[in-house]
Amino acid sequence: MRAAVIGASGAMGSKIVRILQRDGFDVVAASTKTGVNAYTGEGLEVALAGADVVIDVTNSGSFGEGNALDFFKRAGRNLLTAAKSSGAKHYMALSVVGTDRLVENDYFRAKLVQENLIRSSGLPYTILRSTQFFEFFSSIVNDFAVDGSLKVPSIAVQPVSADEAANWITKLASSTPHNAIVELAGPESIQLVDLVRELLTATEDARLVSLAPAALYFGVELPRDGMLPITQALSGKLSFHDWLSRNVAA
Repeated sequence: MRAAVIGASGAMGSKIVRILQRDGFDVVAASTKTGVNAYTGEGLEVALAGADVVIDVTNSGSFGEGNALDFFKRAGRNLLTAAKSSGAKHYMALSVVGTDRLVENDYFRAKLVQENLIRSSGLPYTILRSTQFFEFFSSIVNDFAVDGSLKVPSIAVQPVSADEAANWITKLASSTPHNAIVELAGPESIQLVDLVRELLTATEDARLVSLAPAALYFGVELPRDGMLPITQALSGKLSFHDWLSRNVAA
């Protein structure tokens, strides 16, 4: 099976490429570093030629950096047009649990537009909405910084390992398209404030952490369960505590 990974040089894309190569796929690792630009369309036709499955893990910077809506609209249309022309049998894309509840944030509103473009494209597809990756929380917590301390909203999260997410993406990509959104989360939900405290303790970060019920999550007010999956179909096995213990030891 031939798989084209778009966004292959990113943190998630590079993991997916390694897994596919390990499993014997014919892999095209496409990114701006290899002369493929989803936003301009440069190199897409060649990269996707003969691909059975297209795996879209493109990104437009983190949470509001740059014009995310413009990026996902243009890149999405270019990718879907090229995937149709190539005769791809499955379009696989990575999104975020809670995207439809976070539309007040520009980034997540743009991700919802990307999802809708895929769903209306006529291509067989699977959209994997994943909860936050363990690996991202070191940067996420800084969004709660106020005067040298951290004011954390009163919400629960159910994060997952990026490695497990990459494995699930490759499994889904090589199976029958769901023509639906599938949700992935970690094995357990945890109060965000408890996760932040554990992370800061493990990394010897002395900042004070307090619960602030009125605090926003990337500019959005959420209910306590606003970042949890609604119809979770897939689950990781590694807990945040075990992942953190391994990485601190390493």
